[in-house]
Amino acid sequence: MALPCPASRKDAAHRLALEYTAALVYEPADVERSITSLASAPGGGLIVCPDAFTVTHFETINDLAVRNGLPSIYSERNFSADGALVSYGADYLDHFRQAATYVDRILRGAKPADLPVQQPAKFDLVINLRTAKALGLTVSTSMQLLANELIE
Repeated sequence: MALPCPASRKDAAHRLALEYTAALVYEPADVERSITSLASAPGGGLIVCPDAFTVTHFETINDLAVRNGLPSIYSERNFSADGALVSYGADYLDHFRQAATYVDRILRGAKPADLPVQQPAKFDLVINLRTAKALGLTVSTSMQLLANELIE
C-alpha cells in the first residue's frame, strides 16, 4: 500500500513463514485494485506504511480493507481511533519529551553533531474492537491485555 518496506520486513516475514507482497500504489484508482487483490488470498493482512499518500487516502484504504475483510495495521494511534483495526507505533508524546532533553543539552553548549541519535523508547498498541467485530475477528484476551488502548 506504500513504497516498498525495508528488507528487514521481508526477512521477518520469511522467518515467520509468511508471504510478503508489496502493493505499490501511486494513484487513488489503484487502491481498490490492490486491496481486492490482497484480500483474494486467504489469511492475508495489510501493513500500511506511513507516507503522504496513505495518510491522505486513509478513509478509502480503511473502508476497502474492512469491506474486503482484510485486517490492517497502521503506525499511528489516530488511525485506530478513526476505524483501523490495529495501530502499533512510537508514542509521539514520549518522543517529544525525549527531544526536550536534546534542546536542554544544546542550550547548555553541546554540539548537535555530537549528540547520539535516539530511537523511540515507548510504543503504543491500540486495537479497535468495533473494527475487529466488523471483520468477524475475535481479539484474544492476551492481546487485549497487551494493548495500551482498546477502542470499543
